[in-house]
Amino acid sequence: MESGISQAFQEVLTCPICLGCLTDPVTTSCGHSFCRACLCLSWEDLQVPVHCPTCRHPSQQKDFRTNLVLKKLVNIARQDILMKYLSSEENKCVTHKEAKRIFCEENRVLLCQLCSESQEHKGHRHCPTEAASEGQMEKLLKQMASLWEKIQENQENLEAEKRMPTQWLDYVTLRKEMIRTEYRKVHPVLYEEEKQHIECMENEGQALLEKLWKSEALMVQKRNQLIEMYRELMTMSQQPYVVLLQDLEDILRRSESMQLCMPQVMKPKLSALRITGLIERCKCFLVVISFGTTILARDKTPFDVVRRFIFRPHHQETSVKSSQHYFPAWGSQSFTSGKYYWELNLVESLDWAVGVCKDGSQETEPEGVFLLVCVKQGNQYSLLTTCPESQHYIEKPVGRVGVLLDCEGGCVSFLDVAKSSLIYSYPPGTFNYPVRPFFCFGDRLS
Repeated sequence: MESGISQAFQEVLTCPICLGCLTDPVTTSCGHSFCRACLCLSWEDLQVPVHCPTCRHPSQQKDFRTNLVLKKLVNIARQDILMKYLSSEENKCVTHKEAKRIFCEENRVLLCQLCSESQEHKGHRHCPTEAASEGQMEKLLKQMASLWEKIQENQENLEAEKRMPTQWLDYVTLRKEMIRTEYRKVHPVLYEEEKQHIECMENEGQALLEKLWKSEALMVQKRNQLIEMYRELMTMSQQPYVVLLQDLEDILRRSESMQLCMPQVMKPKLSALRITGLIERCKCFLVVISFGTTILARDKTPFDVVRRFIFRPHHQETSVKSSQHYFPAWGSQSFTSGKYYWELNLVESLDWAVGVCKDGSQETEPEGVFLLVCVKQGNQYSLLTTCPESQHYIEKPVGRVGVLLDCEGGCVSFLDVAKSSLIYSYPPGTFNYPVRPFFCFGDRLS
């Protein structure tokens, strides 16, 4: 800052991290103030509690409201510097010898009164330089906030992508054992056909694993680019107002362009493996399930358990309060022994859940709910199972879904009827109590 501002005033408005004038100042719970961008970058890779860069006082939060008093003082100081520049000899119009106090928004230049009325600039939009400079600073701060949100979004996606290879390998291993077990139930002697199916699935899984690694590398590269752009904006925010007026637009365009193409978390899916004779074997246990009249879902239904998993904490605010309606129904009969198989046509439903729940669990706890859930997330569908809650990387069934209940084994399996393939099978001994069929669907497709 220039000598016109007192030393004490200058210290109050100086960020302890960058040693420049505070930009979008925030004050921590211990009373120290910093540029928002400086504090964000300082705490970027840290988990709460974080510590004040000045006094090391712990804080349970990383985001603070703008200190409006400090922001106003900073603006006064910046305007003081601007006014001194506008009154200087350097800022006089060479042609008319007048101070250039008018800003031309089209040409991004300062003009004197006579130049602004000239034929060259007469049709352009003009405004006082003081007002234009404040507007430019607000545009810059808005862009920085938007970019920081993208950085956080990318970081969340990157962390999810880093976990995915391990989850994927576990899933491929689980599915291999499920297919092998089911295949031997249907065709216990056709080992070669089973071997070919398993080998095909493993090859597909390895190819998708390599794509996951490439996707993670792209996210790391994007994160570095976003951070670098954020640092550029941060440096620009320290420039005098007159520099913001003339040089800001290019960096804003580059920042906006960089935010358009954000890499998303990859959702790999294995192809469904057809098991010849699977559906025919299950139909030996075919029963007709009579479901009670569906009601609009309120509270304390098995589907609420599903919704708590589907709408994770960071999506809860928007998802649970959406206009989507759910209609749960229970089978009229519970089962304690034997094997039973039924099919449901779900082709017209947006979201749905099928399976069984512990008898008497219309007002249920998370335990005792064994469902296959299909939910639309953005433009994609995800398959999930409950108890334990887990995601399945297999193609969404189109049409009918089969449910095979084995009371003696204490397990339930889900089948894609059209493809004669196994979606998921709970391990034997999953439950040892009476269960009742459950069915829930969301709004119908229009």
